[in-house]
Amino acid sequence: MTAHRAPSIQGATRAPAHVPVSAARASPSADTAAAAAAAAAAQQDALSVLLVTAGYDHTIRFWEAWSGICSRTIQHPDSQVNRLAISPDKRWLAAAGMGKVRLYDCNITAPSQLPGGAGHGADGSGAPGGAAGQAGLGAGGNAGTGGGAGAAGGLPPAPAPAGPGNTNGSQAIPGHSGGQPVATFDGHSGNVTSLAWHADAKWLATGSEDGTLKIWDLRTTSRAQRWYDHHAAVNDVVVHPNQGDVISCDQAGSVKVWDLGQNGCSHDLVPEEDVPIRSVSVASEGSCLVAGNHHGNVYVWRINSGVVPDQQGAGGQGSLQAAPEGSTAADGQPLVPPPPANANPGEEYTDLQPVTTFRAHEKYLTKCLLSPDVRYLATCSADTTIKIWNTSRYAFTLEKTLVGHQRWVWDAAFSADSAYLVSASSDHVARLWELSSGETVRQYNGHNKALVTVALNDAHWVP
Repeated sequence: MTAHRAPSIQGATRAPAHVPVSAARASPSADTAAAAAAAAAAQQDALSVLLVTAGYDHTIRFWEAWSGICSRTIQHPDSQVNRLAISPDKRWLAAAGMGKVRLYDCNITAPSQLPGGAGHGADGSGAPGGAAGQAGLGAGGNAGTGGGAGAAGGLPPAPAPAGPGNTNGSQAIPGHSGGQPVATFDGHSGNVTSLAWHADAKWLATGSEDGTLKIWDLRTTSRAQRWYDHHAAVNDVVVHPNQGDVISCDQAGSVKVWDLGQNGCSHDLVPEEDVPIRSVSVASEGSCLVAGNHHGNVYVWRINSGVVPDQQGAGGQGSLQAAPEGSTAADGQPLVPPPPANANPGEEYTDLQPVTTFRAHEKYLTKCLLSPDVRYLATCSADTTIKIWNTSRYAFTLEKTLVGHQRWVWDAAFSADSAYLVSASSDHVARLWELSSGETVRQYNGHNKALVTVALNDAHWVP
């Protein structure tokens, strides 16, 4: 049965099932039961599909995905909203503005609490928070200082300064209503342009025009736990599926991979000198990295990782078997190349191999995004279009061009099943696209200035 599975956008586009007409005639209570079932299904849809937009009109809007109705509006008075990100567990919405990131509770009926912190309960009592998570970030400084061994769940936690009446080292969160933030991350000196969540929502990565990348532990919001100097304005950031690497790009044309275990930059890629990289995306299974630049060019790297074999040729547990350079598999894709020459036996390594480059748009590229099933790449542009590319065998052939927006398209988000795409544009409108037909199936109207960011989470959350 699928009664306990959170529906995707596709599921949300179907009206709740009603009892048969014959059953309704046979029982006086059938109509009541049908209405209750429909209401429950609608509520479940609303809770399981989070769609949020924001931009230059200083508002954040939550939408019912299929009806197109705005269900909630939050005022963001002190600046425009540059980027939105919904936590994987659907509890938090992060909104990036000028110098700050605000965290909002996605559940307005019963406000949640931050991990390890004191929250404001639904009864207004300010009940104490739960235990601190096991995978938070340890205290760290700038790049090259401190840091422990990386792990799939993050870095080992370190005690945070205890606040008044707080014995577990977490920061108490004041009472809040549906429109007030539960926390504010204040530490950037310029526009915050990018956000990326840890898979278990233990920490949040932020990038800014001030040239820094910062990582914030949700157990203590008073200061960033890590910060790295990009030496140029940061345009985008993503977290690798291994949760141990953060990938970012900047205005100087650099794509950087930050190893949280080593607490520093492990790769610095510059496809075109002094041509800004606007956006980066990493495959959900970690197989490839895609970046798009100001000229409309897209660059693709294959990500190879494993354990360097020992001198007898036997690799450690989970190691990859390297193939001679240039060899290919039966499907024409290159096999795993040898590990770097300077890597030591038994050492874990990650290697990025350039695969292809192609021109996606003739005007500015604003966003590139791999679908959850990694079958498609979406690119958004100043030319008002969104292009859908087939990634099969790294060919990146153009499959569809989505036409309908009247101005620049700034952002996009795929549904969990990769069947739908939501886009945000300077024309004040967000659109829901059905990718099989390439048609707009819903518009979201209500913003009165440029719409520059959209966030969608319709995935089934498995703790």
